[in-house]
Amino acid sequence: MKIVGVDVWPLTGGTVDGGWPQGHEPQENLHTLVSVRTESGLTGWGSCFTSGQLIGGSVQLLWPLLKGQPANEPERVSESLHQATFWQGRGGAVTHAISGIDVALWDLMGQACGQSVSRLLGGNYRNRIRPYGSILFDEPDVLFGRLQGVVEQGFRSIKMGWRPFGRRDRAFDELLIRTAREAVGDQVELMVDAGGSEQYWSHGPQWARETSRMLADYGIVWFEEALPPDDLDGFVELTRNSSVPISGGEVLTRRQSFQPWLQRRAVDIIQPDVTKCGGLSEFRRIAWMAQDHNVQVVPHGWNTAVGLAADLQISAFLPAAAYVEYLTPCAYIERLTTEPFEVDSEGMLQIPDRPGLGITIDPEKLAQFCAEPIRFN
Repeated sequence: MKIVGVDVWPLTGGTVDGGWPQGHEPQENLHTLVSVRTESGLTGWGSCFTSGQLIGGSVQLLWPLLKGQPANEPERVSESLHQATFWQGRGGAVTHAISGIDVALWDLMGQACGQSVSRLLGGNYRNRIRPYGSILFDEPDVLFGRLQGVVEQGFRSIKMGWRPFGRRDRAFDELLIRTAREAVGDQVELMVDAGGSEQYWSHGPQWARETSRMLADYGIVWFEEALPPDDLDGFVELTRNSSVPISGGEVLTRRQSFQPWLQRRAVDIIQPDVTKCGGLSEFRRIAWMAQDHNVQVVPHGWNTAVGLAADLQISAFLPAAAYVEYLTPCAYIERLTTEPFEVDSEGMLQIPDRPGLGITIDPEKLAQFCAEPIRFN
């Protein structure tokens, strides 16, 4: 089952604002799908949290190395791409592109074997997982209504992130958290993402420690990205002294980048993004490393339907998985597949058990967000 083509699908028209100061419009391209075609006629799908221009340029670099390779050897093929692009890869767009390709190759192997990706990765510990609705902070009155709407969708866990939290003063931060708790009550879990990867983030460990004490008073499940993502020593200090669990790691790529964070226990919860970190092959190695260091794994996923499907397969094979991130509302999740994802009456999400990633991309729906892919043959 040889690889005969790769298609790059930049998604526009339904892009969700990511929380950065400049904002994001629906027509901006932040997410890109990758499909890998084989001589047998099967197609596998992957997703990259990166623009189509960057993925297209990266695939142009990778295509001579990928063409004709066996599609049913995802880990070997992906590792060969990492090794062969040592000087131009090791993170950034090239690693993001390999991530999407790797996910697509696992999807293909699952289809060829008639097995779900989770079973091929090691087996199924569960068939459903608790999703947390992922939203941005807003002004208190807007946030109150937004949270109630997410609860009405069936979510029993919600993460709030980025602006305006941490950007004004402590009193306003507490007002946001108090408003959130009043909006959803005590039976819904709340998580907080400070968005410390925003450019020129100015807060340090002292601010984060004091903020964690406030968050603990409201029963917050974890405090995410409280510091800039390169402040390893700061995270080590914070995690040792925080009143709530500390999480992070969404911007890291390749297993080697995760090693010091896990060895030094810089976080309580590590959050690799399968669409950036190197794909399912790399995620599995990171996850077992985290397991060995007794650090919880929660997939990061500001996502598409393909990325969410990969996170669900991850959540099936991880022994101690508890959550999966679910960006809401998001057209790229809700309007790309033939069958929608559904949160059940207990606030849980079923993990697809069909071959591969377990989802089917609807060509007509995809055409609404990308009329023509960038093709490599």
